[in-house]
Amino acid sequence: MKKILKNIEGDRAIWAIVTVLAIMSFMPVYSASTNLVYVVNMGTPSYHLFKHFVLLFLGFLIIYAVHKIPYKYFSSGSVLMLPLVVVLLIFTLTQGTTIGGANASRWIKIPIIGVGFQTSTLAGVVLMIYVARYLAKNKEKKIIFKESILQLWAPVALILALILPANFSTTAIIFSMILLVTFIGGYPLKYIASVVGMGVLLLALFVLTAKAFPGLVPNRVDTWISRVESFSSGDTEEGYQVTKAKIAIASGGIKGRGPGKSIQKNFLPQSSSDFIFAIIVEEYGLIGAILVMTAYFFLLLRIMIAAKKATSIFATLLIIGVGLPIIFQAIINMAVAVHLFPVTGQTLPLISSGGTSIWMTCFSIGIILSVTANRENSVEDSSNDNPLEILHETVG
Repeated sequence: MKKILKNIEGDRAIWAIVTVLAIMSFMPVYSASTNLVYVVNMGTPSYHLFKHFVLLFLGFLIIYAVHKIPYKYFSSGSVLMLPLVVVLLIFTLTQGTTIGGANASRWIKIPIIGVGFQTSTLAGVVLMIYVARYLAKNKEKKIIFKESILQLWAPVALILALILPANFSTTAIIFSMILLVTFIGGYPLKYIASVVGMGVLLLALFVLTAKAFPGLVPNRVDTWISRVESFSSGDTEEGYQVTKAKIAIASGGIKGRGPGKSIQKNFLPQSSSDFIFAIIVEEYGLIGAILVMTAYFFLLLRIMIAAKKATSIFATLLIIGVGLPIIFQAIINMAVAVHLFPVTGQTLPLISSGGTSIWMTCFSIGIILSVTANRENSVEDSSNDNPLEILHETVG
């Protein structure tokens, strides 16, 4: 054990928080998996618990392997990965797996282990690193919008356009995070406003095209519309899920029903993934909900501390770019469960079951730990101008 601890580098607090979140996930996943057993007829609760353990174990191996890589290599790696990501997204869009008879062209099956992989999550991480790289390389140059369109926004637009038809919520999260990182990285606000305007126009064009030619993008635009409608009416299947989630939360009280005693897990189709927060509240009550939210809050705090202590602009933007989406995704998942957001299909990072979400979250955590582990080696790459300090001074 001492040997393992000696080889672990980086922010120990982040290691501890991630471990706590992983441990907290076992009982809710084990309990909620009964839905998959008795409703979908998939395995046993013990099988799903073991599968979740294996996925988390592999996730921690990913963290360990990635945090040993000097963070500078991720800069050039993002450029090399962009073409591969584009190919994967095109393949996924055309050959993606159909789940439950519905169009779900966002997954590809990994043949050896038989686990579905959501390529858009990998694309999001690669894109955030690429944006951080661009901003860091142009930190001392005057940014010209026309030049940045080709170098920055063209790759962003291409990848988001490939994700959008199958996954609007992931597209929106990635785009929002990119805008935040570009703002912190000193990209002119007037140009960001222009990008937002163009993004809205392109989204409207896509929706109108999809409505005019329904066979082009089957199910997805109608699904988005129905989710927005169900957010207010509650009449559709998504409305049914949110209703059951609210019943679960309301019946949890202060202390909850107790571990494994959830009733609504038998009615919520995505009780072990998208709506696991509702099951946590039903079984562990307000106390359980506060514990989960506190863990994510401390993770956010450590991410911001790591970003502020980073010795280069690229390191700071890298931490923010791959770290904040984890917190943002957690907030959205919990907000959906309490009916503050429409259903998005976003999982609760490190707690929900599912290989892709766990692995890509662990990949992002590994990158953050790589920066904190290599802080002393990055002085030659450093700039005295930390973007967070610049932003603080500007706002102040």
